[in-house]
Amino acid sequence: MFAPAATEAEERRDAVGRELPHFPDPAPLAGHGPARIIAMCNQKGGVGKTTTTINLGAALAEYGRRVLLVDFDPQGAASVGVGVNPHELELSVYNLIMERTVQATDVIRETTIENLDVLPANIDLSAAEVQLVGEVARESVLARALRPVLDRYDVILVDCQPSLGLLTVNALTAAHGVLIPLECEFFALRGVALLVETIEKVRDRLNPGLEIDGILPTMYDSRTLHSREVVARVHEAFGSTLLHTVIGRTVKFPDASVAAEPITAYAPNHPGAVAYRQLARELVARGDAA
Repeated sequence: MFAPAATEAEERRDAVGRELPHFPDPAPLAGHGPARIIAMCNQKGGVGKTTTTINLGAALAEYGRRVLLVDFDPQGAASVGVGVNPHELELSVYNLIMERTVQATDVIRETTIENLDVLPANIDLSAAEVQLVGEVARESVLARALRPVLDRYDVILVDCQPSLGLLTVNALTAAHGVLIPLECEFFALRGVALLVETIEKVRDRLNPGLEIDGILPTMYDSRTLHSREVVARVHEAFGSTLLHTVIGRTVKFPDASVAAEPITAYAPNHPGAVAYRQLARELVARGDAA
């Protein structure tokens, strides 16, 4: 037997049954800057931080926003994902935060996507965690490094490494908001409380203006009870912090990564691309992006 077709009302509901608002295309901007900095943060690996950083950035760029991706993970995956080879970098974000003579404009690279630039990283960044320990105001080096380019961009997205170490604390200290990509499985769910506790400590001690912009369910599969239960648990615990947009599981994301393109360029009509455009519109509508 075929399942009955969903009614229009059912189609306008999100993964937990809330009414799905209409998120209009953002109006063009009269000028650019100062940027709102958003840290993409989760101490668990493989939850979609880098995928979200790249594709949200590309979607915002499509809507005319000037976007800077900051690759703050020594693995350099965000750099690779937009076509930058980490092994061929003369200067990286490591040089920017560790050498006073290096400016952000020396390191920033344009990508093939209009309005989208990247501050690339490579394995050198792994040394910064140890070297920063003896620095004065060590939690604020990224904020200081980004300050001169804030007026050039509307949104700066920081792709954090999967840990709650000093680099991640730097990203949280520099950020205005945190976006938490959450894989729709229970082991990922368990770590969210610890992450929120870390965010609250940074807010209390280092960055009073820091906000949680939202929790983004990723790798969601509506056919499985497991995915639906995880999203329901998040909504139960965090309420409206759970975003309406969910990112489905698809092989197109790794395919786009291999092609070194955002999915919005690699497969512009794919549901994954549509979802990231919706996420961009939702964040703009919530006031969390320009």
